[in-house]
Amino acid sequence: MRLSELGGKEIVDVKKAERLGILGQTDLEIDEKTGQIKALIIPSVKWFGLKRHGGELRVPWKQITKIGTDMVIVDIEDET
Repeated sequence: MRLSELGGKEIVDVKKAERLGILGQTDLEIDEKTGQIKALIIPSVKWFGLKRHGGELRVPWKQITKIGTDMVIVDIEDET
């Protein structure tokens, strides 16, 4: 899959059944040596697209369970 094919897909947390953001509005953490995506960095937003100060969610690539035609399904591990 090409990076351009990921753009515009919704990111959904399978455990919370919650929309986290849209690819294209997120940052990617990329391994400089291999060029592989290590994680998605999703900024925290509230209503009307206004950003909260300093909040972001890091989703490691291994927590992505499925990439479909419209969505990216993630299974974020609970912080304990």
